Amino acid sequence: MRMASDGVRVRRVYEPAGPADGTRVLVDRLWPRGLAKDHAQIDEWCKVVAPSTELRSWYAHDPARFEDFAARYRAELAEPERAAAVERLREIARGGVLTLLTATRDPSISQAAVLAEVLKH
Repeated sequence: MRMASDGVRVRRVYEPAGPADGTRVLVDRLWPRGLAKDHAQIDEWCKVVAPSTELRSWYAHDPARFEDFAARYRAELAEPERAAAVERLREIARGGVLTLLTATRDPSISQAAVLAEVLKH
């Protein structure tokens, strides 16, 4: 687990929920493979903040592309529907701990990490 900012954490959705997780929000567009919905331990699934299919496919979690991915993803998050969802997540974080969940193997180079940084501002 990694604390991305005051009150915003990033974790893999496959890790067991912890007492310090606060509100757990899945931020992937696709449901995590092999995870039963009744065992997911999530409070919300916010698909709208996930990167576009095109961006996700281009990135393919290639660490060499992370900086470009992060910039492109931030631009997508500025789109009206996504911006409204980001603001809602910001409100959740203001009210307590927000844990952003992703199925990505390395959350430190995932959209969840970028989103956590965006939520700081």
